[in-house]
Amino acid sequence: MKPKLGEEGPLLLAGDIGGTKTDLAVVSLARGPRDVLAKRRYPSADYSGLAEVSRVFLDEVGLKVDGACFDVAGPVLEGQAQLTNLTWQIDETALADALGVDRTWLLNDLVAIASAIPVLQPDELYHVKEGEAVPGGAIAVLAPGTGLGEAYLVASDSGYRAQASEGGHAAFAPTTELELDLLREMWKDFDHVSFERVASGVGIPNLYEFLRDHRGMPESPRLASELVQTEDRTRPILQAALDPSVDDPLADATMDLFLHILGTEAANISLKFLATGGLYMAGGIAQVLRERLRTPVFLDAFVKAGRFTKMLEQVPVYVIMGEVALLGAASEGLRLFTPSGVGSPAESGTSSQMQ
Repeated sequence: MKPKLGEEGPLLLAGDIGGTKTDLAVVSLARGPRDVLAKRRYPSADYSGLAEVSRVFLDEVGLKVDGACFDVAGPVLEGQAQLTNLTWQIDETALADALGVDRTWLLNDLVAIASAIPVLQPDELYHVKEGEAVPGGAIAVLAPGTGLGEAYLVASDSGYRAQASEGGHAAFAPTTELELDLLREMWKDFDHVSFERVASGVGIPNLYEFLRDHRGMPESPRLASELVQTEDRTRPILQAALDPSVDDPLADATMDLFLHILGTEAANISLKFLATGGLYMAGGIAQVLRERLRTPVFLDAFVKAGRFTKMLEQVPVYVIMGEVALLGAASEGLRLFTPSGVGSPAESGTSSQMQ
């Protein structure tokens, strides 16, 4: 039986903070992270900082909280964060003082997304690949958004706990002659060619230009015109590759190369984290490409691991649908709220989710 209003016990302010929007919610220890007492969205640029927008929200909903947990689109180091696409500088201690609460926690948005996985409902997941998850097995999280985010979860006495990773910035390792040529060309422009350079939103134009300029694939006049007129070159390339009414061999080849490289990195992190609990993909690009992820281009690359192919064949793969970072911030905040969970969330890496 749910507790009555006013009997929820300690209340937590949870927030998903991005460069464009700030989502805030109040949850309780008694009701859990999914039963929200109040929730609102605010344009981030309209406020001077997180403390201001949080006070506005709490005044509007008429609630007083005992603690707060926010995920931010940027790196979190020693309780401080500088948002990637916003001028706000956030400090856990100063924020707790400004809100009049005992404790405030900050975590990266990808860690928040990972923290949401244990409480997701079936309709929030798209099944890419069948498999047999091992109960208590580690879970890998791969997020091809603007950049390439990675995280993982490990089981503990209090349930799964998310851990940060900067694996997206690890060196790209080609697995075909085509990818080897790609790497040679990219070395001319970058001292370090990471997987993020070739398996993310910023990477897709790199693949497109490589196939056009160094493999001689002709570019359609329509797409060439669109790319000249936009700063976001990834979106029109994706649209051309996904639209069945458009015949664009260059965009199609770009998509196949992207999916193969992404499948290889999905296998890499599944092996590195021994992700027998499954691979979960997040981010706007993963959601848009969810059906393409079920094709052999991605799946064959995912299970191609020599002596460990059999293990990867057993790893289920999902795409997380919708926005779940706020749910993850609420879930992790409530865990930290409990006596057994008091401490610090995992140090958080660089944001890679599309805003």
